[in-house]
Amino acid sequence: MSKFGGNNNKKDVPQPGTGSLSDIVFMLLFFFMVTTQMRETENKVIVKMPEASEVAKLERKDLSSYINVGTPTRTYQAQYGTDARIQLNDSFKTVEDIRDFIAAERESMSEADRQFMTTVLRTDEDVRMGIVTDIKQELRRCSALKIMYMARRAEK
Repeated sequence: MSKFGGNNNKKDVPQPGTGSLSDIVFMLLFFFMVTTQMRETENKVIVKMPEASEVAKLERKDLSSYINVGTPTRTYQAQYGTDARIQLNDSFKTVEDIRDFIAAERESMSEADRQFMTTVLRTDEDVRMGIVTDIKQELRRCSALKIMYMARRAEK
């Protein structure tokens, strides 16, 4: 008789245990909760971005500082009116506050990344150019010369 044949008794393969399955699910849930980034600022102004024929994506969004310009949302219109307002982070500011905002944004970056800082103007398409010009002049005064305008791709 041979060792390999002759005996037709096949052994059943045991089922894998599912006791640690819940541990794995909770570990994945915890991982995604820790690594997910939530929105940093609340939009307090309504911005319908203008159309542009040439659109490029930002390479590193972590080096960008956003200035939102538009009419306040309905919850803030009773307090601030319907004229275009400037939103820096989570609050309404004036043109004079931009210098402090840019200085704070630079301080939060590493020394090597400060030269690559980009200021992104996210303005409503109906905002008058006067407020945008005032913002650009203030950015020039505080040496924030790298500016991008946020826009949406023109539909064909």
